[in-house]
Amino acid sequence: MEVLHITAHLGGGVGKVLSRLVEASTRRGDGIYHTIACLEAPEKSQFVDQVRAHDGQLLVCPSQVELAEQVAAADIVQLEWWHHPAVAAWLGGELPAMRLVVWSHISGLHVPRLPTAFVTMPARFLFTSPCSWSQVALADLDGDVWLRVDAVFSTGGFDDLPEPQQRPLNGPLRVGYLGTLNFAKLHPRLLDFVAAVKLPNFRLILVGDPTTGVELLNEAQRRGLDSRLAIRGYRTNVAAELAGFDVLAYLLNPLHYGTTENALLEAMSMGVIPIVLNNPAERYLVEHGKTGLVVDSPAEFARVLARLNAQPDLRWRLSRQASQDVRKRFALEHTADCLLRHYQAVMTESKRELDFRPVFGDSPADWFRSCMGEEAYRFRDDGSVNLEGELPHVLFERCKGSVFHYHRQFPGDLRLASWAKILGAWR
Repeated sequence: MEVLHITAHLGGGVGKVLSRLVEASTRRGDGIYHTIACLEAPEKSQFVDQVRAHDGQLLVCPSQVELAEQVAAADIVQLEWWHHPAVAAWLGGELPAMRLVVWSHISGLHVPRLPTAFVTMPARFLFTSPCSWSQVALADLDGDVWLRVDAVFSTGGFDDLPEPQQRPLNGPLRVGYLGTLNFAKLHPRLLDFVAAVKLPNFRLILVGDPTTGVELLNEAQRRGLDSRLAIRGYRTNVAAELAGFDVLAYLLNPLHYGTTENALLEAMSMGVIPIVLNNPAERYLVEHGKTGLVVDSPAEFARVLARLNAQPDLRWRLSRQASQDVRKRFALEHTADCLLRHYQAVMTESKRELDFRPVFGDSPADWFRSCMGEEAYRFRDDGSVNLEGELPHVLFERCKGSVFHYHRQFPGDLRLASWAKILGAWR
């Protein structure tokens, strides 16, 4: 069975899961041969090397003709979706007949949204978290469509990470965060949580690219909280960083677009105790009081940290249970088995021609706006932007399918240029 994965890039969580799926197929001998078409040149070689080391085929920046030939030849085409402009451009063209499986790496609960028609068209549409079921627009889907929709967690497993070790139970509680440092992902009131902590010598260690956290760092300095933050920058050795944490303060924006949250699961697999907010995606990953702690305010965050600091036995119990749960529920074998089941079902169906232009539109500006959901009204056809009310942080992302991202990819689109200029000047 020849499976062609079309992905914008091989970074982050998607890079790990695709490269590990290639490895799993080789090891299991499951008869799946993976080709990955990467629409952008990889910035790092880690997952590229992993794919090639296990006999996976990798196409980097294929031409339209080459990609069309690969699509036509594949038994199954799996699209890795998160509203990236390069993928939107592919969907906006004329496509060969195919058996299409879409694996959505965003929840669709907030911007970027998933048009309902997009969910209904492929042979299979796979979410990466059950939290996506709560989208109001999906409630009206008929029974036949639900047979083609499922949730498969996007995880590459944790066999490459060490088992949890007994951590030191004396000394200050070591609290960290690993991931994106901007407020489209982090909670906009993160510093309120930091300020509420009463533990002596408390510091939150942030592992991530400082260039994405400029707003956070500036605000911390303004509030006199910069001494409570330690920025370590981007790190490739995740295990080494996590080994130095007792607690992961994973306090995300309630409007974030994530699902499987691999940074969170990797930390839990190594016995780092998660503290999360009561957001939809996190509720499917962390069980309060068993595999971590769920809080709803800065005051409660401060209370549970004080409790963990005072109760070493509780820390060890939560640490052990978090690791055991994650390594079982989110094992690579489980992901591979779920995908194989869908592949086998899809192979009983004929290839179909698909035209996504009625769903996403005919131009880059249309492609961008089609997934803006409740914020789409702001982006007007005359190139103006409605700036009334509170604008969500996600609109000001420099990448992640934002208007700035689309404008960089399609500089000749006049509406995108105007929208980006207005939003850039407003911020």
